[in-house]
Amino acid sequence: MEYSHEYIGEFVKMAQNGDSDAFAQLYSLTFNKIYNYSRHYLRDEYLAQDAVQEIFIVALRKLSSLNEPTLFIAWLNQIAFHVCFDMQKSLKSDYGEVDSEILEEICDTKLSSNPEASTFKNDESARLKKAIDSLSSAKKELITLRYFNNMKIDEIVNVTDMSRSTVKRQLQAAIDELNKIMKG
Repeated sequence: MEYSHEYIGEFVKMAQNGDSDAFAQLYSLTFNKIYNYSRHYLRDEYLAQDAVQEIFIVALRKLSSLNEPTLFIAWLNQIAFHVCFDMQKSLKSDYGEVDSEILEEICDTKLSSNPEASTFKNDESARLKKAIDSLSSAKKELITLRYFNNMKIDEIVNVTDMSRSTVKRQLQAAIDELNKIMKG
């Protein structure tokens, strides 16, 4: 069941005033969404559980800094992204194997299985990783969710709280920016 931002904002105000039951209610209202996001992002049930714990610890510690209680969900989603991103980054120093789908989308090349093409793919993968790292965190999140976590647009909509058109538009903007970087 979806609750209005105003409804959640009332619990935020109470929690900011020291009401631990209100924070427990916020946890109860948002746990499933945050867990599902973490599970999709990290692709590991146990890491997702650790991430959810860390996300809510950070949220509790920083709750007093949230100036607009009705923006709690967006604020919590940002914390979730940063915690999951940091956890994934600490597990491996890079993105791992680059999906050829994004290489073809960016480079518009068809790779065959000869040594020259393999070297080209490795060089392009390294360049692509560097280009992705140069994107804003929002664009990097969308690229990561779509191409590295193989999430469908509708799944991204569910975990980011963005509209379908916003996800598609921002994903296209990220791809366009990657194109520009890769061709520049």
